Amino acid sequence: MSIHVAGSAGFCFGVSRAVEMVEQAASRGKRVVTLGPIIHNRHVVEKFKELGVHVIDIPEEARPGDTVIIRSHGVARDIYEKLEARNVEIIDATCPFVKRIHGIVRSAEEEGRIPIIIGTASHPEVEGIAGWCTAALVFESRESLENWAASQENLNNSSYCIVSQTTSTESLWKSCAQFAKKEFTNLKIFDTICKATEYRQSEAAFLSRSCQAMVVVGDLTSSNTGRLAMICREHCDKVFLVDNAGELRPEDFSGVSDVGITAGASTPAWIIKEVNKTMSEITNVEAVQEENFAELLEQSIKTLNTGDKVKGVVTSIGNTEVQVDLGTKHAGYIPYDEVSTDPSVKPEDILKVGDEIEVFVVRVNDQEGTVQLSKKKLDGMKVWDDMAAWVEDKTTVEGTITEENKGGLVANVQGIRVFIPASQSGIAKGGDMAGQVGKTVKMKITEVNRARRRVIGSIRAVLSEERKTAQEKIWAEIENGKKYHGVVKSLTSYGAFVDIGGVDGMVHVSELSWNRIKTPADVVKVGDEIDVYVISFDPEKHKISLGYKTAEMNPWNQFMTGYQVGDVVDAKVVKLMTFGAFAEILPGVDGLIHISQIADRRIGKPEDVLSEGQDVKVKITDVDAENKRISLSIRALLEDAAEDAE
Repeated sequence: MSIHVAGSAGFCFGVSRAVEMVEQAASRGKRVVTLGPIIHNRHVVEKFKELGVHVIDIPEEARPGDTVIIRSHGVARDIYEKLEARNVEIIDATCPFVKRIHGIVRSAEEEGRIPIIIGTASHPEVEGIAGWCTAALVFESRESLENWAASQENLNNSSYCIVSQTTSTESLWKSCAQFAKKEFTNLKIFDTICKATEYRQSEAAFLSRSCQAMVVVGDLTSSNTGRLAMICREHCDKVFLVDNAGELRPEDFSGVSDVGITAGASTPAWIIKEVNKTMSEITNVEAVQEENFAELLEQSIKTLNTGDKVKGVVTSIGNTEVQVDLGTKHAGYIPYDEVSTDPSVKPEDILKVGDEIEVFVVRVNDQEGTVQLSKKKLDGMKVWDDMAAWVEDKTTVEGTITEENKGGLVANVQGIRVFIPASQSGIAKGGDMAGQVGKTVKMKITEVNRARRRVIGSIRAVLSEERKTAQEKIWAEIENGKKYHGVVKSLTSYGAFVDIGGVDGMVHVSELSWNRIKTPADVVKVGDEIDVYVISFDPEKHKISLGYKTAEMNPWNQFMTGYQVGDVVDAKVVKLMTFGAFAEILPGVDGLIHISQIADRRIGKPEDVLSEGQDVKVKITDVDAENKRISLSIRALLEDAAEDAE
């Protein structure tokens, strides 16, 4: 017979942390109580009772001066308030992963979302989560969620967020999340199943498929232990849920060749070890997986060496360092300056309690039991690997321009210095290179030499790619009359070329203005942002004709909407003829002052009274809209003035 012990069996991080906090509190000599059993395992609770740690069921049972430990399942917000009112010391042993869910449902309700919790309604963890909002909905199955959704008349008039009990089964969570994603139009989904739980369940499923019998070790009241047994029963006919080694019976394993052992997150190591030992005696197999299992149970004394890459869980973020649980006898910490390559980044911006992270061992102090870690160094090592892949995959990355030099620009990409030659900067020769310093830009990594720590980047490659994409989009959607906001790129004697988003079109000089102009520069200049519209286009020749002048810009239309017969206006004499003078009312709109209307007396020729460029007041006496002709009169104003004088 072979015995296979799950590597994930036993205390998870949250439970281990809670048990350690109780042990530390009990050693101080004060009266210590836990609000409810610290974990779902009677053996652990009895052990703490021997140390003087008692269990209370409600906050009102706590005495002033007591040390009250909140269990790993967490509690509702009002429980904290009740405890604070009783003048007790509160030690919060809530699992960081559960604590995160409290924050999610609280924030969701503040945003106007209704929290939905997938889990067992009577479970302490779920009760605690629901206690951080006022109107949470709890569903224990997909069927109950579907039935509720079907009963709602205005389901999509509200916003929701959905979370899971940390020890829920992955299949239940995924099923409920998939349904909610399909049925709810305004939904935020947070996968809050503990990864340790997820791994423990998947390992149990794997073992139960390959073993003829499974032993699940844990307290019968433990939710996650019960779920492990349920998962095992899906794949194995013989599944035994035992509280301790004394419940194992040799006859249950008659004819069985392979036995798997797993345990819930609240099962202490000594019980698992006893079960493993008893199974070895039952099957007459000596030291079954003894070395591997011993290694699992004795993780706390494993050695660490400078230069190791290790994984740990963030337990707290202090004022000067981040503390990390490495699952060893050492207390791991990351100094603030070793968190990120970007000095402006705060640890709390990228890390939170409960995060599993990989770090680099900088220094081990066995005497003090500490180990200095660095996330920055490991991230830097990974970036070099990433950069090599970025060259191969032609990935677009972001970086911040830190300086300009003779050859081009220098950027910081995830802590690595990247040189961008001037020819690849995307800036025209003679352009403002210094103006790029401090800006965040997109680029392609084109060359990596790790030995020489040399990296070359190209902004131009990204701009070229973006321009090509924009061009394809424009040619796919272009049509006559479509409007674009563009930038004048260049001027010629016959018009202006305008970039409308990756494609240049030409505005002919005749389409720039309603007035007669000598050159396009009379209307626009390079760099101007203008609104244009498509007059015609030729996809094969990639030519686009654009218009700039619009009906609203037509001087005649402006005159017709702003002036009428009888108005007195200021005008400028622009041309003298034998029969009268033309005067400009608006740029592009002239009116005729007939020779008979220049003065209140007979004159020989217009220049006897007027000169070109002279400003005069005139009265509009007639408008021929069809032929766009305007009659003006100075004489009428003189006669009006004479009548007023009488």
